[in-house]
Amino acid sequence: MKEDCPPSSHVPISDSKSILKSELLSLLKTYNCYHEGRSFQLRHQEEEGVLIIEGLLNIAWGLRRPIRLQMQDDRERVHLPSASWMPERPGGPLKEVPSQDGGVAAEKPSAPLVNMTNSSKDSPGKQTEDEEVPQLMRTKSDASCMIQRRPKSRAPSEAQRLRRHRFSINGHFYNHKTSVFTPAYGSVTNVRVNSTMTTQQVLTLLLNKFRVEDGPSEFALYIVHESGEQIKLKDCEYPLISRILHGPCEKIVKIFLMEADLSEEVPHDVAQYIKFEMPVLDSFVEKLKEEEEREIIKLTMKFQALRLTMLQRLEQLVEAK
Repeated sequence: MKEDCPPSSHVPISDSKSILKSELLSLLKTYNCYHEGRSFQLRHQEEEGVLIIEGLLNIAWGLRRPIRLQMQDDRERVHLPSASWMPERPGGPLKEVPSQDGGVAAEKPSAPLVNMTNSSKDSPGKQTEDEEVPQLMRTKSDASCMIQRRPKSRAPSEAQRLRRHRFSINGHFYNHKTSVFTPAYGSVTNVRVNSTMTTQQVLTLLLNKFRVEDGPSEFALYIVHESGEQIKLKDCEYPLISRILHGPCEKIVKIFLMEADLSEEVPHDVAQYIKFEMPVLDSFVEKLKEEEEREIIKLTMKFQALRLTMLQRLEQLVEAK
């Protein structure tokens, strides 16, 4: 960054770093050429001398533990019209309600409704009392009163299909009852961002997209190289600009979403040894130990020689007196 250049000629990378606008535009041109004909090309414009780049940013899932989604969708289903929950006949299958969170709602096994009024045939003495009690519609809150019953008329192929069925969001396992979301490691999602959005803002946007219960402070974005080098994006950095600076090829560099407390940076000096087999690494360790021992012997001999020289000089000064 040159101090004598006007601020408008630079684009900030973080709070303390910036890049020439012309250099960034050159990298952006290369980026768009790589994604030519695809939806990942980035658009740019200038507003009051400020360059703004906008487009889709790919982010890979790098979580080691499941995440919990918010429960808004389940609460919304409770307020659906009661007709959608009513079967055509007692003991008939419940009507299927489409999922609003991107998942596929599994077919519920048929179960009889619990009639809150007793039959007059079973208790003729209570007929007057039962007529005063209205029949209650089944809602989500009385699920404990439901008696789950396996349908006898279901074909074997249909039963097998239901056993294999899993709730999912874009192919990721999603437990609808507990709202636990398990994204496959390395799978990619994307969000639409611009070059003025910081790491925290991009994290917030991504978590809101999937309605993740935890806040952005629980997660972090990392630049992960093919070599294994792993660099954490600071809160003040701009992920979209970082993506452009590291090039368009995601086989070489990816942006990963990881847990803030389980992930750490891996410097280049360490990453270059990650892909070696254990025997090779053991041989490296042995060589380092041998080199360390040689250095210890060399330093010991050096200081012994200095000590001897100092003692001889002290004896000479004493004799001179």
